[in-house]
Amino acid sequence: MIYFLYGILILIGTITGVITSLVGASAVTLIVPALSMLFHVNVHTAIGTSLFVDVITSIVVSYNYYRKGHVELKSGLWIAVASVIGAQFGASIANATKGVTLSGLFGILLIFSGINELHRSKKQTTERKRIKFKHQWTEILSAILIGIAIGIISGIFGAGGGVMILLALIIILGYPMHMAVGTSTLIMAITALSSDIGYFRHGHIDFLFGILLSIGAVIGGILGSKYANKINDKVLSKVLDIFFIIIGIIMLIQAFV
Repeated sequence: MIYFLYGILILIGTITGVITSLVGASAVTLIVPALSMLFHVNVHTAIGTSLFVDVITSIVVSYNYYRKGHVELKSGLWIAVASVIGAQFGASIANATKGVTLSGLFGILLIFSGINELHRSKKQTTERKRIKFKHQWTEILSAILIGIAIGIISGIFGAGGGVMILLALIIILGYPMHMAVGTSTLIMAITALSSDIGYFRHGHIDFLFGILLSIGAVIGGILGSKYANKINDKVLSKVLDIFFIIIGIIMLIQAFV
């Protein structure tokens, strides 16, 4: 029985790795609900463990994108640095919050994100235009503010911020899709590591679960990165948005029942 559970963890990790490699999503979107509902792990430990997996998965995925020339940190570096700072504030808030409240807030975040992205995808009929900054300092300031916001959210909810960083790189900095995914996953690794330090200090990481999940995530990340160009992005995006909404509702109900 114990080996069956270990196999489930590796499978969850594999799915997580594929998702991360395709859309830059954080491991938290799948691992936190899975650990909370299937393995009855408390929310803080589930988040800390998901961040642990985030770091490993993001490094593997970003490396595979880097090999293809799809990682550019020249502009994204400011987001990475600022997100590390913001993550420390977020982790402090999270560790001072009750697990039930945190679970409910996480559910609301997933529901809002899913609905917002579904609504945006329906309206988006033309290619996004890059926002041009008149001065370099305004671009740097925007990147810093974005990074701080992403870091705080990462620390509170355990999300490495991959999707939010991805959107910021595409909308604000005008990165091509593959470059944005590769760069955002590397930034996510830095942010997740910063956030997880706070959870580690409070003993909120299950290393056995984290290692098993990471084994699967590495496999999934390598496979996903290899075949990323062969999957329809719009179809996958809609499926994931609906998935996030469903999981968010379940987490919200679980928090208050």
